[in-house]
Amino acid sequence: MSDNPNAEIIAIGTELLLGEITDTNSVFMARALRDIGVNVFYMTTVGDNLQRIADAIDLALDRAEIIITCGGLGPTVDDMTRQAVANATSRDLMFQQDLYDAIAERFRGFGVKMTDNNSQQAYLPDGAKVIENPVGTAPSFIVETDRGVVISLPGVPREMKYLMTSAVVPYLLDRYDLGIIIART
Repeated sequence: MSDNPNAEIIAIGTELLLGEITDTNSVFMARALRDIGVNVFYMTTVGDNLQRIADAIDLALDRAEIIITCGGLGPTVDDMTRQAVANATSRDLMFQQDLYDAIAERFRGFGVKMTDNNSQQAYLPDGAKVIENPVGTAPSFIVETDRGVVISLPGVPREMKYLMTSAVVPYLLDRYDLGIIIART
């Protein structure tokens, strides 16, 4: 692999575009990537629209080796990141029974009844590697393609930070020959 690969961060959620919440997740991810020697050249924000999310991922794959999406992995109708990644990488969504069972177990552990809409979280792009999420219910995943790697993380800051630190950074350190980038302010 190449030294100092390029990355793009894609924050997903109409609430970001409407100014309802501030996107602190992209800042956290950019710093984490910088600290391990990954160049972040683009940060994109896209609303909850399947075609626009897929287009943003497709464009990002043209200009970066590593794409990290954040948000849109929950159980609601506006959570469409899984399908957008599948569309952008020309894959089908596949039901993962073991993932469904793990999600159901998390809900049992919370003492909450899992609703039918949570089952959509057990669908991932074909061939995706699951990133276990012990601090939430939204499964994260990695899709490796010949164009690059797409890593999808939840938008809940506590979950994203944990997964970025415990899973994504180690994955990137293992996959790429990384040099260090030092920032002075």
